[in-house]
This record gives sequence, structure tokens and C-alpha cells, in this order.
Amino acid sequence: MIAILNKEIRSFFSAPTGYLVVGIFLTLCSLFLFVFTGSYNILDNGFADLKPFFDLAPWIFLFLIPAITMKSFAEENKQGTMELLLTKPIGTWSLVIGKFFGAFLVTCIAILPSLLYVFTIYKLGDPSGNLDIGATLGSYFGLFLLAATYTSIGVFASAFTNNQITAFIVAIFLCFLLYFAFEGVADFKIFGDSTYGIEYFGMNYHYKSMSRGVIDTRDIIYFISLILLFISFSYFKIYSTKIKS
Repeated sequence: MIAILNKEIRSFFSAPTGYLVVGIFLTLCSLFLFVFTGSYNILDNGFADLKPFFDLAPWIFLFLIPAITMKSFAEENKQGTMELLLTKPIGTWSLVIGKFFGAFLVTCIAILPSLLYVFTIYKLGDPSGNLDIGATLGSYFGLFLLAATYTSIGVFASAFTNNQITAFIVAIFLCFLLYFAFEGVADFKIFGDSTYGIEYFGMNYHYKSMSRGVIDTRDIIYFISLILLFISFSYFKIYSTKIKS
């Protein structure tokens, strides 16, 4: 697993890809939070609160993380190196987990510089330090879990195709579906009152719950269950390929 993880990290940062991911994420967040007028602009809102950042980040990651993960297995399938990987003394689990953590660590590296926002808002508060640290820590914890879930979905999408664009589109669709669709169905009451509680199946509900600073085991179990589910799907796909080869 460590060998695959190192290979993935080197492949990201030996080319401009890794640096672009970090740069695009920070640039977009900074523009929306401090430059563009609108509901995400912290200065316009007049509150020393990072809620706009945590509301915005999942939508940027909706496109950014599939862009990171789309080549995980799709590129191996396209170039014909998957069979070579499967003949090496590397377990299928190690291969899938290594790919997952490689992409996830790139996302974590993109998130960490955003701690500068915490320092900035902490200093901008009146009085200085007027920031809900509990809610901020809970939001960061939820954001890391959300990013890990997006990553597992992206790796899953990449495992089923040899086309990176297809993997990218499928990953976006699945992430959007699990993040927003359940809450959207509940809000519109398409099926009447029977939709009550359907939002519990969506990531947005659990992410918002953690953003309030309350770490509930139900929210953690929800995200971990999704991560394990999609990693397992990826494993069975790669394992079936290994058997056929």
C-alpha cells in the first residue's frame, strides 16, 4: 500500500496537477470569500464566521476531487498497465487503498492552507478572537470526512472505465446525488409527506450537523460507511479484473 501511495503522490506533484489542485481551491475560495460580492463574501456579511467557507468548499470539491481521482484506475486501464500492476506482489486491497489515500492526501494538502482563513477571521473579529472555535473544528472534521467520501466515489468511478472524462462525469453525478438530491427531494415533497426523513440519507444533512460543532457518532458512522462501501465496490471491480487476467 505504501508503495502505491508514494507512487500516487509523486505522480501528482511531479507534474503541475497537484499544485494546480491546491492553487485552484485556494484561489476560488479566496475570491468568493473576500472579493466577489454575494452570500459567500465574509466581509459583506459582517460576521466573524467561517460558515461561508464551509458552505462553499463542498461545491468546489464536487468538481475538484473527481478531477483528482479520474485517472486513478482509468489511466491504468487505458495504458494497459493495470494487468502489470495486478501481477506484482501487491494485494488488491493494498492497491485500492493506496490509490484512495494518494488522492485523499492531495485533497488534505489543499485544505490545510485554508487555516489562514481561520487566523484572518480570528483577527477580524470584534473583539479580536470572537470566533466559535468548536463549530470551526467540527466543520473542518466534517469537511475532511466529506472530502474522503468524495474521493472514494471518484476512485470507484475511475475503476469502472478506461476513460478519464467518463470517470470525471460519473463521479460528479454520484457526489451531487448523494450530497444534494436527497435533501432536494425532501424540500420539494415530491412524494408528499412520505419524504420525511429522506434527507438523512444525504451527505449535506450530516455535514451540516457536524458544522454546528457537535460531533455525533451517527454522522461519523454515516460517512465512514459510505467510504467503505465505495472502496469495497472498487475492490470487487479490480479483483474481478484480476481474476479475468
